Amino acid sequence: MNIRSLLAAALCTAALAIAPQGAMAQNYKSEYKLSIVVGTQFPWGQGAEIWSRLVRERTDGRINIKIYPGTSLVQGDQTREFTAIRQGVIDMAVGSTINWSPQVRQLNLFSLPFLMPDYAAIDALIDGEVGKELFKIVEKAGVVPLAWGENGYRQLSNSRHDIRSPQDMKGLKLRVVGSPLYIDTFTALGANPTQMSWADAQPALASGAVDGQENPLSIYTGSKLYTVGQKYLTLWNYVADPLIFVVNRDVWNSWTEKDREIVHQAALEAAKQEIVIARKGVTPEDSSLLDEIRGHGVTVTSLDKAQHDAFVAITKPVYDKWKKQIGEDLVNKAEKAIAARRQ
Repeated sequence: MNIRSLLAAALCTAALAIAPQGAMAQNYKSEYKLSIVVGTQFPWGQGAEIWSRLVRERTDGRINIKIYPGTSLVQGDQTREFTAIRQGVIDMAVGSTINWSPQVRQLNLFSLPFLMPDYAAIDALIDGEVGKELFKIVEKAGVVPLAWGENGYRQLSNSRHDIRSPQDMKGLKLRVVGSPLYIDTFTALGANPTQMSWADAQPALASGAVDGQENPLSIYTGSKLYTVGQKYLTLWNYVADPLIFVVNRDVWNSWTEKDREIVHQAALEAAKQEIVIARKGVTPEDSSLLDEIRGHGVTVTSLDKAQHDAFVAITKPVYDKWKKQIGEDLVNKAEKAIAARRQ
């Protein structure tokens, strides 16, 4: 073989070596759309920003993510988000288990009233076998789950009066997310639950069309709900809302194995940081956010055990009904994990 033939063979080998990577790179989108319900000023949105930044840096810009807040890719209808991810309208998301529960019924687990009494209980679920099982269910539904984040415990606010008992809720018109379990819970408590998106909720609160709402304290303060008449806040920890970092399956499969690992590790790191941000100022060890809320003239009520137990008792039939719909085996597994948690 002469020199020209050797050179040609070498060039051919080199081309074959780089072709798969080059071909794969050509299939990458110039931008990947990441959906969140809230703005980037909230812990939820900050988690999305951290994930996007880490992925962009570690892939040298091969995977460029743009965040779309307000569930704008589905016209603000947060309960359609999961379906849109599955269909490819949305490439990636940091999503709420509540919003995705209409499509994945097992995610209603976290909305069972008073299932999780403390942060150790949340951790026992998302970090244990229950979390792994739920990820398998989500993946089977057509979306690739990568990490657990946290929106936080959902507390109750209203513009009318202090709430210390279920009787105090009778007749109150309260905005709830579009989930049948939430309708059942608040109906059992004697309230008038009104389903609407978060985008519609804030003007409804400002106008007095609804009396109150339930959300984590980070959402309450970040949205400055104390400026729209929400001057009564009850801490009851009735449900918490884990978040899930996910990627559309076709998008995931279009990336190289190396890039998939980068995106996965970035999601794990971002989620870990996001949980720390979400819990800042709202734990028994650090209640500084409550002090800030009181500074805005808000009456903050903490329930004693007897008051708390009254809410648990009234919502128990809802719990039992939805335990069957979610799956008794899964709920039993969750109950055992919580009972065995480290406090």
